[in-house]
Amino acid sequence: MIIGTAGHIDHGKTSLVKALTGMDADRLPQEKARGITLDLGYAYARLASDAPLGFVDVPGHERLVHNMLAGATGIDYVLLVVAADDGPMPQTREHLQILQLLGLDRGAVALTKIDVVTPERVVEAQAEIRALLSRSALLSRSALRDARVFSICNLTGEGVPALRAHLESECARPAPCRTGARFRLAIDRRFSLAGAGTVVTGTVFSGTVTTGDSLKLSPSGIGVRVRSIHAQNRLATQGSAGQRCALSLVGDGLEIGKVQRGDWILDTALHAPTQRFDATLTLLASEARALRHWTPVHLHIAAAEVMARVALLESADLHPGESALAQLVLDSPIGTLHGDRFVIRDQSATRTLGGGVVLDPFPPARGRRTPERLTLLRGWIEAGAEQALRCALQISISGLALSDFARTWNLRPARADELARAAGARLAGSEGQRLAFAAEGWRTLLGRATDAIAAEHAQAPDMIGIGRERLRNLAMPALPQAAFEDLIDELVAAGSIQASGPWLHAPGHRAEFTGDERSLWNRVEPLLCAAAFHPPRVRDIASTLALEEERVRRLLQHAARAGEVYPVAHDHYFTRQAVADLADIVRRLASEQGSATAAAFRDHIGTGRKLAIQILEFFDRIGFTRRVDDGHRLRQPNLFASPGIAAV
Repeated sequence: MIIGTAGHIDHGKTSLVKALTGMDADRLPQEKARGITLDLGYAYARLASDAPLGFVDVPGHERLVHNMLAGATGIDYVLLVVAADDGPMPQTREHLQILQLLGLDRGAVALTKIDVVTPERVVEAQAEIRALLSRSALLSRSALRDARVFSICNLTGEGVPALRAHLESECARPAPCRTGARFRLAIDRRFSLAGAGTVVTGTVFSGTVTTGDSLKLSPSGIGVRVRSIHAQNRLATQGSAGQRCALSLVGDGLEIGKVQRGDWILDTALHAPTQRFDATLTLLASEARALRHWTPVHLHIAAAEVMARVALLESADLHPGESALAQLVLDSPIGTLHGDRFVIRDQSATRTLGGGVVLDPFPPARGRRTPERLTLLRGWIEAGAEQALRCALQISISGLALSDFARTWNLRPARADELARAAGARLAGSEGQRLAFAAEGWRTLLGRATDAIAAEHAQAPDMIGIGRERLRNLAMPALPQAAFEDLIDELVAAGSIQASGPWLHAPGHRAEFTGDERSLWNRVEPLLCAAAFHPPRVRDIASTLALEEERVRRLLQHAARAGEVYPVAHDHYFTRQAVADLADIVRRLASEQGSATAAAFRDHIGTGRKLAIQILEFFDRIGFTRRVDDGHRLRQPNLFASPGIAAV
């Protein structure tokens, strides 16, 4: 368990931590000289079970609230410190507001300096504390409302054993399990040590880290490897969620100057810096006026501080004590995920305005106020991951990217797939780009495809069908290629449509020749088949048959629309069977060599290099292959799986 102090300056936070742990959390020379805490301090105590108890000591000065915020995020338990002679003071109240905004409602109160006041004043100070805790700066329940108050003298140790025993009992209470998610550590301190290199410390928000793990420094994206770990001030091979860890890191390009407080060390799959996020935002009830749309603020999230603008999504103003949906637009990128809590302070950083919870760290750049978007965000406010996925499926007509959803909610891929199946979703796409569709949404896409094919037949009855890419652009342009292919697979398997090479058409649809065209085709086809891999061009056919060149050209153009031939190059048509055989050769070369090069393909078909290149470029155009360096790799390998009717 990690315990964080809070309270006004000079109320004895650091002295109390020393009384509980025996360690002085003030590490800077100027802190010791001036007797005040300027930055975060850390200390540890051993429980009866020998488990370490971590303490984060924060500064209490009003000008150092940004340091307090960096230490408060990620703690499990709050120790609010109030001096008996002063009672609650301005920073006591502001720290309490911050604790509430961060969702920290487990804690105790230490009433210090009881040795310098009368017993009557102690009772009076206790009453003041109770009155403060019973009030709320927000509309919700006050943080620490039911917290126990311990009367303490840091000098004599009076009351310290009772407080220590209370903390030990609280530590025994089970904490929420966060180890199943991917690893995230918020950096609040970094330094160099001889023999250890770059060292970062912080609170582990989720997951586990093991010596040797490869991670990312975010938002910079520098790859790092963990050389060694200290967890809760002990050398360890593993660190887990809820612990304070120090990680010794190595990596190409890693320098101490490139690591900043507020950065993250995290699983590579979670590295996705963002400069905007959607959230619920609450304005403190103590504010004198409403918060206007596009107000500049200081944003504090985890250990980071960055300037931002508040874009209100539901109205032009947010009134004191109220909550609303908002988008925070940042001056520089940060790392954040769903559920992270944040605090905003005014532009001059002199007072806390409010705070909230991140809903979507990767919102769309446009349409942030559409009814569908606002409905989704409202549905995510109280939802768990499964309910959130169901909400997202309902508005994601073009599919919900499971990898993006898993990153947003810090889920492992298997868990995201499990939730999607539990929600009755249809999964489609490739492994790295798996999409989930609501059943109704998937049926809508199936209908769009068949309707578009029917419309194409009505518009061009002499065409065998519609090309795949044209169909996707007409009916569902936002649908990724892999998911589109799954959709076509399903339609073909169900018999709703048929595939003839690259063409898609309704079952039974045929593009027939007229009587004169059929007669002429019966004369032309043998010439094309006689030299299947090097058929004569239009002018050569016309010369051989003593026909007008334009008449032959019109016939072959009609034959191409009917699916009998393919225009591989200008005025150069190959039969359907020849193209299927050529595709077989490309498949074999790709299987043996990884790709089909022009030289190898030329040798297999026995033509010149120029024609071999034209055929390969044709296969690239229709999506059967794609050019990679000097070769052509399979893109849709089953496009010509059999002559005439091809498997998709």
